Amino acid sequence: MTSIIVHYQEIALKGRNRPYFISKLVRNVRKQTADLGVKDVRALMGRIEVVLGPDADYGQVTDRLRHVFGIANFSKAGRTRVDLDVLGDAILADLEGHPPVTFRVSAKRGDKTFPMTSPEIERALGERIYETLHWPVKLDRPELAVHVELLAREAFYSFGKEKGAGGMPTGVSGRVACLMSGGIDSPVAAYRLMRRGCSVVPVHFHSYPFVTRASQEKVREIAALLSRYQMRTNLRLVPFGELQRQIVLSVAAPMRVVIYRRFMLRIAERIARDSRAKALVTGEVIGQVASQTLENMTVIAEATRMPILRPLVGMDKDEIVAEAIRLGTYDISIIPDQDCCQLFTPRSPETHARFWQVAEAEAKLPVEDMVKAAVEGTVTEEFRFPATGAAAADD
Repeated sequence: MTSIIVHYQEIALKGRNRPYFISKLVRNVRKQTADLGVKDVRALMGRIEVVLGPDADYGQVTDRLRHVFGIANFSKAGRTRVDLDVLGDAILADLEGHPPVTFRVSAKRGDKTFPMTSPEIERALGERIYETLHWPVKLDRPELAVHVELLAREAFYSFGKEKGAGGMPTGVSGRVACLMSGGIDSPVAAYRLMRRGCSVVPVHFHSYPFVTRASQEKVREIAALLSRYQMRTNLRLVPFGELQRQIVLSVAAPMRVVIYRRFMLRIAERIARDSRAKALVTGEVIGQVASQTLENMTVIAEATRMPILRPLVGMDKDEIVAEAIRLGTYDISIIPDQDCCQLFTPRSPETHARFWQVAEAEAKLPVEDMVKAAVEGTVTEEFRFPATGAAAADD
């Protein structure tokens, strides 16, 4: 068996745009496996074939495929010509030495001109396996499912299926900028947008040298991990400490958190537009902290004209933690650090800010100069996966 057959699901519903989505998925699979000895990745009728070279390791290739958005499932497969006798011979050859199990055959005809129907193909191949191996047939939850797919010029067979990452191929939905704190929530929010086909630009606000570099190191680890999904990540590191110091000198303590967040959105919007991003993303959850009351979120969002996407807004903490653990970011996020949100934070922050309070506080500040200085001081760090790969899917 020298192929992997990849199936997609949501892409199949895209009508006239389907070829664009399929070409993106093929391109992303090709890039993810570029250093693993894969001979070819090609689109077939309703599926994609990954052709393994002689040195390709199936385990390594499938590990990469699990991180490719747009894949519903995949399986290692063999390829033959469209002939049931040849197909049966190949299936039996690969089952030789396999311990006895219950089985069933599931067939699909990509080419409807083939003279036998799918049930007839299943019965013919199932009968041959039964007569040769004497394994019992079990149509409901068998121990081994033999999948057969007949196309116009070739046939494929495989045993079982592995679940893919789902979602939409990276790069088909445009680019977004995600405010990335290094905590538990924002990496999960970024992942959810990636899964919907967006390329994510993480924007991290740090207060070095007023605090240590720990939050920056955490976000670098998270950016490297998320790059396994979108293949290239341009992390933006924004110096925020001096800006916070100016706010502390001019703004009453209860309003500082709201003003911090409004400045973050202004700065993130500038970075997003420079990066050709179309929206901002946050890990906000209603009622989770002082800045995330409905009143404060409304007042804070008014600082930008760019759409703000909040994929976690209605989730509870246990749900977010469970997803962070599954994603692999949780252990990084809980490493102790001193991020900018903890610097100069008042004991009793305002939870029901009003627009007139914000206007009064910001009237004391050179807002445009402060935003400009932060943007100009921003540093970009690039992460690629695989490290030896070509340009990534969001180019």
